[in-house]
Amino acid sequence: MSRAPQNLLVPFRRDRKRDFATGTGAELLASKVRQVLLTEGATPHSTGELPWRTSFGAGLSRLRHQRNDTVLAELARVYIRDALARWLPGVRLVEFEVEQGEATISLLLRISEYDVEVAVRVPVTQ
Repeated sequence: MSRAPQNLLVPFRRDRKRDFATGTGAELLASKVRQVLLTEGATPHSTGELPWRTSFGAGLSRLRHQRNDTVLAELARVYIRDALARWLPGVRLVEFEVEQGEATISLLLRISEYDVEVAVRVPVTQ
């Protein structure tokens, strides 16, 4: 009988035992996806957020201050697809939807890995 993988949840938080919280299944998958997508990777306009791995992340900040149209939504999908393929190769993007508000974009994703599927919302402030 195999155990589901267990790992630290990000952003880091404490559990009831005053240790770093860990998770499995959908909770862990959503945590991994958010970590990749919300970390600023190196782009032509930034050096990256993590000094020890500057390319890690999705570069979604490049979507800020752009015209909020269908082209922006497609750029978001491509950035997410590429980041997941590079940093979480076992994860599959099942569904992608963009909610466009006046000053925000919310990226709604359905992600799967093995037999786990989860919905993840990623806000991008314009």
